[in-house]
Amino acid sequence: MKKIVRVGSRDSKLAVKQTLLALEGVKKIHPEIEFELVTMKTTGDKILDRNLDQIGGKGLFVKELDIALLSGRVDITVHSLKDLPMEIMEEIPLIGYSKREDPRDCVIVRKGREKDFSEGCIGTSSGRRMEQLRKLYPDATFRGIRGNVQTRLRKLEEEDYAATILARAGLVRLGMEEYITKTFSVEEVIPAAGQGIVAFQGRKGEDYSYLNCVLDTDSFYAATAERSFVKYLDGGCSSPIAAYALVKGDTLSLRGLYFHEPAGDFSVGVKEGKVQDAAEIGIELAKELVKMWK
Repeated sequence: MKKIVRVGSRDSKLAVKQTLLALEGVKKIHPEIEFELVTMKTTGDKILDRNLDQIGGKGLFVKELDIALLSGRVDITVHSLKDLPMEIMEEIPLIGYSKREDPRDCVIVRKGREKDFSEGCIGTSSGRRMEQLRKLYPDATFRGIRGNVQTRLRKLEEEDYAATILARAGLVRLGMEEYITKTFSVEEVIPAAGQGIVAFQGRKGEDYSYLNCVLDTDSFYAATAERSFVKYLDGGCSSPIAAYALVKGDTLSLRGLYFHEPAGDFSVGVKEGKVQDAAEIGIELAKELVKMWK
């Protein structure tokens, strides 16, 4: 008999797709395991008329999944790392991370607005994106937009937005690259910490060695540096804070953005070091950017 592993995921099309993609490699190496997908709609998915900072932050995207994992309803949960809060309960630690998909942000323009979208209304509920895009498109206006990819594309057409901003990784996983008008470099728009990385979460003390075949070391170091940077700055879901780490061999380069509320502006910096010092690199860069405003 096959071993059955129940896998918890948000019920959005993207969440399900990326969960299945993440498990494909495990199935090839461990045909004796059968994965049973258990999907659920989280509080963050249900409340779409307010920004996340108004209703409790990123934890609302994982609350129901955490409960299912703690109660034994599921054996593991799979998340977009960028949606996870910085504080993770000791009882349900992060097991590891997938190989990173393209971490960049991209713009989808409403049909007919390709030439003048930079002067129209751009839909985004992310302070991180909004502050960086204001520098790129000073003539644009911004309005909040929430929901899954399909919901945002519908709102783009129905609610008079000229464009909206999404993570390229999600569109790639959904096979929707043809919707992309422009992809920003990580220098133009620094991504959210963990963007493009899928995270596996399990219960403390249980054996998850069957996942080792799909866990990526570079993603581990990048995630460690990025999350360390954001955690030091106490950055929540709505904070205009960004971090992207590039790993090459045993060297890690971290690019970070810190928004200084009193000045209404942000500073950007880069710090390099050994991958083994990923957490320290994140903290040191955060300290340097904060110091710039003193």
